[in-house]
Amino acid sequence: MQESEKLLERIELVLPGFRGYKLREQRREADRIVRNHIHYMLENSRTWLTYSMQTLSDAKATEMNEPMNRLIARVDLLAEKVNRASYGYSGFFDSVKIDEPQLDQMLAFDTQLVEIARKFADDVTSFRNDLSQGRLENARTSEQALESAVANLEIVFDERKSVIEGVKV
Repeated sequence: MQESEKLLERIELVLPGFRGYKLREQRREADRIVRNHIHYMLENSRTWLTYSMQTLSDAKATEMNEPMNRLIARVDLLAEKVNRASYGYSGFFDSVKIDEPQLDQMLAFDTQLVEIARKFADDVTSFRNDLSQGRLENARTSEQALESAVANLEIVFDERKSVIEGVKV
């Protein structure tokens, strides 16, 4: 391990710009890890929403079928959007270049996304717990709040994409 680190240090001395490349690679990997975590939280939330829908169905709350189907579909679409998004890095020959300041902005968006996704997952858990304990009286209000939270996640994620494409800085 130490030998390979020494080799990397020697390469950094010989090749100008290699250090910047290495840092970008580390940021790209960090971006991938963060997005995978967000995807995982969204997938878990979708699963719990599906169970919640079953609970509502069992309780004969049929008025919740359509809103819950929409919410689950929206969470599923967002999870796939996050999963398939471009990584926070561009190669030497890529047409869209992502510079260091853009990488920093993307990491800031990713941090914000993790916090929003975590809050969303917590809210889904609370919703599921309320339903499983027979507290259905606020189901529609809670579902609407979850729908709003997904919309917020989509907006922040789309702003992140704008940074990559250079549309918004």
